[in-house]
Amino acid sequence: MAVTRPLTTAPPGVLYTAGAPRRRRVPTRGVELAAAVGVQFALLAALRPGIAGVAVGVAYALVSWGVLTAAFRHRRTLGPADHVTLGRVIITGGVAALVAGHLMGDGHTWTLVAAASVALVLDGVDGQVARRTGTASRLGARFDMEVDAFLVLVLSVHVAWSAGAWVLAIGAMRYVFGAAAWAAPWLRAELRPSIARKAVAVVQGVALTVAASGVVPYAAALVAASLALLVWSFGRDVGWLYTRRHANRPAGRGGRGYRGNR
Repeated sequence: MAVTRPLTTAPPGVLYTAGAPRRRRVPTRGVELAAAVGVQFALLAALRPGIAGVAVGVAYALVSWGVLTAAFRHRRTLGPADHVTLGRVIITGGVAALVAGHLMGDGHTWTLVAAASVALVLDGVDGQVARRTGTASRLGARFDMEVDAFLVLVLSVHVAWSAGAWVLAIGAMRYVFGAAAWAAPWLRAELRPSIARKAVAVVQGVALTVAASGVVPYAAALVAASLALLVWSFGRDVGWLYTRRHANRPAGRGGRGYRGNR
């Protein structure tokens, strides 16, 4: 005798995967991003970065939620690698809050260094997860790239407070390039893969984090060398794109990234 099963209605914000006898609940994009905001607020409460830090952290969480909601509007759920990158978004928000607190006198240097180090380590994880799970995408690569860029920007602000405003060039260069790409569409063309470009990008985050610790002698020289490498890397890519400006098609609005495609 056939057995009929009652129909089950999924709660709002939850998907059921089909094809399995025992259905598994899969959170939707909206639930995942809302949960990330909650985790961001919990992290701020744990870090206690001061009033300025809390203000920056809350603003960061809300802006990130809005940007990611718009960016992933055509997806029902986030992929495995996106979850790793989302974790980096949360940690980077904590770093931004700590930097703001530090500038206002609420110093948490070692907490900042630890959080930045975790974000840098996870930077190499999301790409591996994307490749192993077969979920690599342009959107995921762009997501990863923007988190990298913002983390470097925040760290450069922290180091510039003691080393000088010139350090801000490291964090600003990605955004200056992106702005230039609006005026010169040939700068948006697809770049060839480059191990050197990826290595230089890694050096920026590591050098700034080491300099932020304040325990390494000649930290300014280390950061200056890092900036020189970044200028060389951007200059090389701009030159390559310029020589092919009539043949290359723009790859999109994002312009050059720190790490390339995930």
